[in-house]
Amino acid sequence: MIELRDVSFRYGQAGKEARGVEAINLVIEGGEFIVLCGKSGCGKTTLTRLLNGLIPHFFEGFFSGAVLIDGKEINKQSLAKTAHTVGSVFQNPRSQFFNVDTTSELAFGCENQGMPVDEIRERIDEARAVFAPDKLLDRGIFELSSGEKQRIACASVYAAGPDLFVLDEPSSNPDAPSVEILRRTLGQLKSAGKTIVVSEHRLYYLAELADRFIYPEDGRVASQYTPGELRDLKPEALEQRGLRCPDLRRLTRKAVSTFSRRREGETVEIKNLRYRYGRNTALAIPSLSLRCGEIIAVIGHNGAGKSTFALSFSGIRKHKGTVSLGGKALGRRERIARSYMVMQDVNRQLFTESVLDELTLNIPEARKAGAVSAGKEFLIYDEPTSGQDYRSMTAACALIRRAAEEALLSLVITHDLEFILNCRAQVLHLEGGAVKEYYPLDEAGIEKLTAYFNTKKAKTGGYEIVQESA
Repeated sequence: MIELRDVSFRYGQAGKEARGVEAINLVIEGGEFIVLCGKSGCGKTTLTRLLNGLIPHFFEGFFSGAVLIDGKEINKQSLAKTAHTVGSVFQNPRSQFFNVDTTSELAFGCENQGMPVDEIRERIDEARAVFAPDKLLDRGIFELSSGEKQRIACASVYAAGPDLFVLDEPSSNPDAPSVEILRRTLGQLKSAGKTIVVSEHRLYYLAELADRFIYPEDGRVASQYTPGELRDLKPEALEQRGLRCPDLRRLTRKAVSTFSRRREGETVEIKNLRYRYGRNTALAIPSLSLRCGEIIAVIGHNGAGKSTFALSFSGIRKHKGTVSLGGKALGRRERIARSYMVMQDVNRQLFTESVLDELTLNIPEARKAGAVSAGKEFLIYDEPTSGQDYRSMTAACALIRRAAEEALLSLVITHDLEFILNCRAQVLHLEGGAVKEYYPLDEAGIEKLTAYFNTKKAKTGGYEIVQESA
């Protein structure tokens, strides 16, 4: 059993505190499956850090109360001891890797616990059987896609054999099949009597697994819902709480509206675009025509070539082939100058200490009023809704649509069905580094898209989406 007794925590130093949680009292029974849901910044991640001992041992701040697992105060014991009981999967799996190859990473937690070699091998084999990562073993960590890294992180925690699993936004990066693997694995853990706590924005894949949905607000537990009670919430109530749709069959899509196009009818032509990692072909697109002014959602399984396509298209990555606009070939340097990429890990591209300074960085004084798009014409977004609640997701849609009115082309790499439908994007489906399909979101396109995202119903046509007027 897990018990939080009057737990409060504020991040930071005296005089510079930032609120985490306040006066939390919560009991989680052994074998229970709990989902922490709510608006960004409500305290979900702080609760996971309390359960795995990172608070108060790692994060600086002011802690009071007690966190007990099976009657022992983990806030008073070492992290090394807590790790025998609690396994954690972070939102960014890179932050928990200690090895440069995948097989060593699977063994790492077991080795730290001093397990015999034969037992470690058995644990790795068991993790491989559950997570099916055969193609991911004996590979370099840095060559994996973000979703593949997430699968390795889950498998390495599983191999260590904890009783409590704490996962922070585990679906923020994996593709649809990987989310289905995650759902099945969590179901297996639940059947095995494990206690599971998941902090999550995407709720649909957990609806049949969770025993309770706990909704923190302003650092306190504001509400608790059974799966049935959560599904019964009206769309307006979900939106007010910042919650994503718990049942994808309830999603709606508004009719596509046209953008004010800077160059109506013009296209970007791609010919023989190719890229190789050593001997492996990562991208091979003989011909592709993209209509200017569109927002294009780039979908595909992890490792399908989505990021490689975006980096090659923008000129960041050296490649073979040509990208042309209006019949004129655009060299790599020209495309780099005309492109702006919002990376999946935005910390890699933030350089200043204020939002205003960041927005106006490298923009001439006379043009600082136009800092939203920085005057770029090819806008590329890599998983812009990763880890975002409903309000943040819809706000991202609005910003991308606004920027698209001035841009020549907007590419959005995403695994987020809700986002694509809200953003009213066209769909470019890549697999194996090649174009599988490129289609608009008309009635047939919606069926293709939802079939792709619903791996359980893909053969029967996917989810039913209600189409509304704008």
